[in-house]
Amino acid sequence: MTAEYGSGNCDAWAARDPCGILSPYKFDRSSYELSVTWFITRTVQSDDVSSRITHCGDYADVAWTRNILNNSMYPLVPGCWNIRENCNSSLENYCSKHVFTFNGVNTDGTVTKGGYSIHIVVHERYCFKIPDGYPLEKAAPLLCAGITVYTPMMRHNMNQPGKSLGVIGLGGLGHMAVKFGKAFGLKVTVISTSESKREEAVGLLGADNFVISSDENQMESLKSSLHFIIDTASGDHPFDPYLSLLKVGGVMALLSFPSEIKVHPANLNLGNTSFS
Repeated sequence: MTAEYGSGNCDAWAARDPCGILSPYKFDRSSYELSVTWFITRTVQSDDVSSRITHCGDYADVAWTRNILNNSMYPLVPGCWNIRENCNSSLENYCSKHVFTFNGVNTDGTVTKGGYSIHIVVHERYCFKIPDGYPLEKAAPLLCAGITVYTPMMRHNMNQPGKSLGVIGLGGLGHMAVKFGKAFGLKVTVISTSESKREEAVGLLGADNFVISSDENQMESLKSSLHFIIDTASGDHPFDPYLSLLKVGGVMALLSFPSEIKVHPANLNLGNTSFS
């Protein structure tokens, strides 16, 4: 990479405006070295890990480089590693006091820069060793989309062989939900708006069933048949049609960020179902 536009000790890629186009950028990483409780300028300590970055990225990078949420601060170096502060409960992702890895404001007032760069310093608590020889291009999505899906699946006991799982959407998260579901021994049904995803879902990923959400007959055939649903659809969509697919006591986990959520109470109360 040929670094341009600025000076500093870290080469990176940055967006300059909402068009989202990335171009070479240089900044001083010393003002963004991270500790478990405070984001301060410092050298690498005994409990730090200095890492060279080879692969990084998820949909959050697209959202913020294009200012979809109307809060982007340019120049913006994306790359969604989440490092939290002031939380010691092992539930850092839900901490009320946090600094985002990029497009956040540090305790020193500087804007944080993310993983689209050549290196970063992180407290050891937020690092996981990748097995020797494991391809880094495969490890990167497992540490983002993989964890995003795996965590709620484990929290809601979606790892019981023989039970049924519905996966709404077949994007980055949906792919991982299907793969985890099959690995857990679940019967997996992919629910999509696009017929073009059928071969990928069934032929490539091994889903047991594929349903088009706009087809009333196909949806009716799934009514009260699923133990679990993972909703990964990124856009606004109704929820009641999917909740009706759950068995009594079923669980639907929402992993996306629609602009609003509307659910008829009967679809929860009468079936003892959960929506989280």
